[in-house]
Amino acid sequence: DFKTNKEDFKECYRDAEEIMPHRMPEPRGRPVTTTAYVDASFGSNKKTRRSHTGFIIFVNRAPIKWYSKKQPTIESSAFSAEYIALKTCVEEIEYVRFKLRMFRVPLIEEKGDVDHATNVYCDDEAVVKNNTNVESTLSKKHSSCAYNFTRWQVAAGVVTIAWVPTKDNLSDPFTKRLAENKRDYLFGNWTY
Repeated sequence: DFKTNKEDFKECYRDAEEIMPHRMPEPRGRPVTTTAYVDASFGSNKKTRRSHTGFIIFVNRAPIKWYSKKQPTIESSAFSAEYIALKTCVEEIEYVRFKLRMFRVPLIEEKGDVDHATNVYCDDEAVVKNNTNVESTLSKKHSSCAYNFTRWQVAAGVVTIAWVPTKDNLSDPFTKRLAENKRDYLFGNWTY
């Protein structure tokens, strides 16, 4: 359930606007939607205690970008690890949206339809609440860059963020080993 209203964020992020490509060609064809699933496994590396980021980005129902990599920093909480993963995912979403526009692929909002940002599904409720509730404040100073970056993108209408149960998060296999039946269930939703 997407509860994000970008107009609520305009007071905090007044200049938030999606950056459009310079000399963007006129879009042609049918408009597409973009969706992403993001996850992080906190401290999963047993030697370094670095967290792992994983996400998958879809255009309509086709996966076009997936990512699975150790985070460059050691985070002190699962909340911080999830926020770093979300920031990495949103950066890639910006890139994908830019490329689609430069390839003349219309996104839904360009055709005057419903204003449609990329739907991002995350399984950490605290991260979702911090990105959907304007009044939320961050008490963890070391996560503030990722926090403000993702909230700015929400205010600009680039992404909307919603919670998804861990059992249905399609990016879960990109962050940790899973039992065969769970892996087959998640991959069966989009690969077979």
